[in-house]
Amino acid sequence: MHLELPKRQEAIKVVELGELHAYVGQKKLQMGMDCCFDRYGKRFVSFVCGRSTQTGLKLWDKLKELPVNCFCSDYRKSYAEFIPQEKHIQTKAETYTVESYNSRIRHYSARFKRKTECYTKADYMIEVSLNLLMLKLNNELTILN
Repeated sequence: MHLELPKRQEAIKVVELGELHAYVGQKKLQMGMDCCFDRYGKRFVSFVCGRSTQTGLKLWDKLKELPVNCFCSDYRKSYAEFIPQEKHIQTKAETYTVESYNSRIRHYSARFKRKTECYTKADYMIEVSLNLLMLKLNNELTILN
């Protein structure tokens, strides 16, 4: 099962990028995700699973075609490697939206909570769960309304 978030046509003023993690297997392996959110549109834009520069490049491939004015992220080194410097602001002070959405994701889905009894047994379930949650919170998943 593969779900895609609908493509946006209108310009996005600010996209915030951040990381989220979940435990896989017997809580021994930590899987990371790079997520990005539209600050003023209050919407999920995209995400990729993994925590390397290659993962960041996969996210950038999804974002580079979107009409975005500015990208905000924390000081993670890999973001500076692929986001154009003239559109990139690196500071913790500008990632408040992505941090609040990460908290919201942890609230709605037990598999993203910090080391608890709930954990994911398969990698692909993280991606499916996050896709469904993003569609629901963007009001684009009509079967659950």
